[in-house]
Amino acid sequence: MSENTVNAALRRMGYSSDEMCGHGFRATARTILDEVLGFRVELIEQQLAHQVADMHGRAYNRTKHLPERTKMMQVWADYLDELKAGAKIFPLKEYG
Repeated sequence: MSENTVNAALRRMGYSSDEMCGHGFRATARTILDEVLGFRVELIEQQLAHQVADMHGRAYNRTKHLPERTKMMQVWADYLDELKAGAKIFPLKEYG
């Protein structure tokens, strides 16, 4: 699914481009998987990567760390389910 498709869906739901964009979901997931859920950055980047570093790696590297990434995505799904159910939310520290 392209970022434009996600952005169009966000606009139809009433979110302006100043509030949220498709790429913002990636940044949010990257931050929470690391800082809140404690997963290794290597796993997170492999899961969220836009592309693999070399052209041959693209074809052969899609399953790198797959069992660990599968576990990470289940923890992510459980975390989102908890948020939806009203789990206690801790605000992120503001920078700037």
